Amino acid sequence: QVQLVESGGGLVQAGDSLRLSCAASGRTVSFLVMKWYRQAPGEERKFVAQITKSGGSTAYADSVKGRFTISRDNAKNTVYLQMNSLKPEDTAIYYCNAIGPGTYWGQGTQVTVSA
Repeated sequence: QVQLVESGGGLVQAGDSLRLSCAASGRTVSFLVMKWYRQAPGEERKFVAQITKSGGSTAYADSVKGRFTISRDNAKNTVYLQMNSLKPEDTAIYYCNAIGPGTYWGQGTQVTVSA
């Protein structure tokens, strides 16, 4: 059974950095696309970033462009989200999403950015 486990969240101050990780287990074939989403209290889950299997194509939400970087290590079946210059509005639960074949979600990791 495929499982996605996020880690790396925490409480930081504005301007700090965090690196989130999402490790996939129970699968030997790399996913076609891996994504990060986030959900702030009272809001819908929103797209943050995505990366293709080869790592050659990435995309970001406008709100994080220039501050966040997504990467992946297929040998480890892991995707990362480097978050720099964090802002209070980045506070949310961050979810990992893996696609192809099948679609899977992690349980989320909390990121809290204080002003």
